[in-house]
Amino acid sequence: MPYRWTPPAPDGQTKLTLWPHNSLPPKGLAAFVLATFVMLLVPLSAVLGTVLLWGLLPFLLLALFGMWYALEKNGRDRQILEVLTLDPTEAHLVRRDPRGPERHWNSNTYWVSVSLHENGGPVPFYVTLKGSGREVEIGAFLSEDERKALYADLSQRIRQLARP
Repeated sequence: MPYRWTPPAPDGQTKLTLWPHNSLPPKGLAAFVLATFVMLLVPLSAVLGTVLLWGLLPFLLLALFGMWYALEKNGRDRQILEVLTLDPTEAHLVRRDPRGPERHWNSNTYWVSVSLHENGGPVPFYVTLKGSGREVEIGAFLSEDERKALYADLSQRIRQLARP
């Protein structure tokens, strides 16, 4: 599950950290690009020593570079981190995107409500927090099942903190 709760501190404060699932780590990316390069060399061996090699080589290298660039960009775009800090008096959400400023949201924990929007959001089973006159998304990058589990877990934690 790409989210983790810290154990509650003596003062009741707990943190929820969420991040997108990253199925291709940097070593996996390097291995995939290398394997693709080796596979591209196999058909080139038939035209080795001919003028045709120089006609095909730039296109194959361009395809390899394009694949590497797209995978690298996808990895950079998935460097999202959301941290929700909950204590008996305040809820504070911080979202760090790969580009752009951090976004913050605060509310009194007692007034925070967690909503699960089955339809109508950017993704199915969209989870939001509402409080202090604002409604903010949380965990939109998670899978559908993970968002459902997050909703149940988050609802229970906020109920326990705000209404002892």
